[in-house]
Amino acid sequence: MSEEQQGCNHDCEHCANKTETCEADLRFAEEQKLIKHKIVVLSGKGGVGKSTMAVNLAYGLAARGFKVGLVDVDLHGPSIPTMLGIKDSTVYARDERLLPVECDGIDVMSVEFFLPDKDAAVVWRGPMKYSAIKQFLQETYWGELDYLVVDCPPGTGDEPLGVCQMLQGEKHALVVTTPQEVSAADVRKSLDFCRLLPLPVLGVVENMSGFVCPHCGEVTYIFKQGGGEKLAEKAKVPFLAKIPIEPGVGASSDEGKPFMKAIPGSVAAKAFAAVVDAAAKL
Repeated sequence: MSEEQQGCNHDCEHCANKTETCEADLRFAEEQKLIKHKIVVLSGKGGVGKSTMAVNLAYGLAARGFKVGLVDVDLHGPSIPTMLGIKDSTVYARDERLLPVECDGIDVMSVEFFLPDKDAAVVWRGPMKYSAIKQFLQETYWGELDYLVVDCPPGTGDEPLGVCQMLQGEKHALVVTTPQEVSAADVRKSLDFCRLLPLPVLGVVENMSGFVCPHCGEVTYIFKQGGGEKLAEKAKVPFLAKIPIEPGVGASSDEGKPFMKAIPGSVAAKAFAAVVDAAAKL
């Protein structure tokens, strides 16, 4: 096959055969340089509070003066807009680029903004998912950012793989688990996913680590203890924090406020500050 038949190889600034797709890819590569750090929030298990961690990480970094973007690529169960109280927001475009929705100093993009019926199921196969992720990452104007936080659905399939392959430059994974072995067993697969790519791991967060009584403040361990720490130790990655269950955390999410904003003095918020510290040191 001739060079012309093969088409552009994305390393050909003066190539006469350059296509619009290639130009978009080159533009994306240049724009990626404007984003200092990318943090992909992963978990092999659903229901561990991954989106809650992503929202509060983005808010915690923004509250410290960093410029932050937040992308929700959980296409079948988007929850970021609800957790930030912006689910009815409208996405606008400028110069054929999508403009993220701003909230509390965070630029946000999610498929939920595009659903006329918020209860409608998103029934998409792999190519459609990849196209949506590409639109959120490559066809959205992010500008200069200190951090881009990406909330992925559980598992190691199309969405996290597509995100990690598209993102260029410095990127890390934040891996979320709960204490019990049934969660840790699946999350170990996420750590192996990071190893195979390779994707450096910022650290492991153990969510739902005990229940804090709202009356006396005593912590009761509903689940097994130490699953996250053992997971991190075995994988030789940092263990960042244990985030307990507090009634205020769930309530704040339903009300559209990150718990670090709604209840900054809570045990959960103080514990999660360690995660923000780790990210801020990148």
